[in-house]
Amino acid sequence: MTAIKAALCCDGEGQKKTAATRVFEAARDLFYHRGIRAVGVDEIVCKAGVTKPSLYRAFASKDELIAACLEQTARESGAALDQVVEKAGGEPRDQIRAIIRHFAIKVASPDFRGCALSNTAVEIPEPGHPGRTVLESCKADLRARIVTITRQLDVGRPEELADGLMLVIEGGMAAHHIFGSQGPCTAMMATCDALMDAHLADKAAV
Repeated sequence: MTAIKAALCCDGEGQKKTAATRVFEAARDLFYHRGIRAVGVDEIVCKAGVTKPSLYRAFASKDELIAACLEQTARESGAALDQVVEKAGGEPRDQIRAIIRHFAIKVASPDFRGCALSNTAVEIPEPGHPGRTVLESCKADLRARIVTITRQLDVGRPEELADGLMLVIEGGMAAHHIFGSQGPCTAMMATCDALMDAHLADKAAV
């Protein structure tokens, strides 16, 4: 059983959470709200109410725990986007607008503290770090998802449009750290529409 699966298991229906689950949940909350570098193993086990040996029985290292938390974040994000795209219907423009709206709503949430994956990219610049490997894969999957949709639009440069939309998403989430939910991130939907209109107009003019 992988660390992430072990962490999400319980001792049984209605039973107390396992030490691995408590460690995982405590770490995920602390990493998101305090930052990965600012949180040590001692603080995690204290919040989880377990011992250090319990942590290391479930996760070989803090780095493995970081990766497990990010894997779950990536899994949840992918599932949420699947639902968003499905509900948007078959029109690619509607699907793109639904994806941008999904992120705009997240940014406007009172407990939003940036994208957990993008935050980690800033905190962990080392290539090959288990956490960085997870976040890079997740962001690549998001770009690929958007490219797949933009290729269904009548535009001449679908990859360029997808990259512009990625900048809207990442820029909106990053701007929240400085300006909050009422800052530049409120322009995410309008910017998305303007980008698509510009690319569609370029193709029509050819």
